[in-house]
Amino acid sequence: MGRTIPSYRIASEMEIWKWRPFRRALDKQDIKMFDEMFSISRMHNAAGSMACRPILIHPILMSIIFEHYKQLTEIGY
Repeated sequence: MGRTIPSYRIASEMEIWKWRPFRRALDKQDIKMFDEMFSISRMHNAAGSMACRPILIHPILMSIIFEHYKQLTEIGY
C-alpha cells in the first residue's frame, strides 16, 4: 500500500504551522495581521487543492495575493 497524503486543507494548516517561529517574532499588532493574512488563504482552499503544486506555500501565497488584488480593484487603485 502507498502512503496516504493529507488533504490540501490539512496540508495547508501544516504549512501555516511551519511559520510559527516567524509569527512569534512579530509584534502583537503584526501577529494579528499575519493571522488575518493566512486566514485569507483558507477562503480559497478549493482553488488551492486544484492547483496541484508541489510547493504548498505557492497556492497559499497566490490566494493571499489574489484576494488583495480583488480588494484593490474594488477601491479603484
